[in-house]
Amino acid sequence: MDKREHLVQVAFDIFYREGVHAVGINRILTESGVAKKTLYNHFASKDELVAATLSYRDQRFLNWLGERMATGQAGIDALKAMFDALHDWFNGEDAGQPQFNGCYFINLSAEYGDAEHPLHQQCSAHKRAVQALMRQHLSAWVESGVLDQLVDALAILKEGAIVQAHVTGDKNAALKAWAIAEPLLQAHVRQKD
Repeated sequence: MDKREHLVQVAFDIFYREGVHAVGINRILTESGVAKKTLYNHFASKDELVAATLSYRDQRFLNWLGERMATGQAGIDALKAMFDALHDWFNGEDAGQPQFNGCYFINLSAEYGDAEHPLHQQCSAHKRAVQALMRQHLSAWVESGVLDQLVDALAILKEGAIVQAHVTGDKNAALKAWAIAEPLLQAHVRQKD
């Protein structure tokens, strides 16, 4: 692993556990064992490092969720697999995910509250990418007139489950969200012949 990648991974781990504003660059340098000059050769500012951690997490999360959703057939099965994946993440039952500490993108967008800030925009782009993944699994199964509404509803249930699990400690929040999502899907997803 090169030093840039190592810095990004270490920074992500610390920022995810403790928050971006609570952690200084010196802490990243100490825990990564990388010299300050090396850090600034790769990143001109802390915000650039934070942006790199967002890209890192975005890619890893989307790959993980996409793989988990691909274990079920498109349509309802894929969405069930998504909520099952969240449940496993919340409960530390998926080695492919860090110990659950909420959603990095929700947490970071709260720290960078200005919706026009580039880091906030990066968080927003991740959420749209997750919705696109849901849409991809549902588009052949749902009438186009309700597809966007259904994806929006599922995204709200997914995000609500993450927040509920993080804020209240309800580790069954994804299962509860699925209990709401399933009849909604059953009502709108047509069966393939």
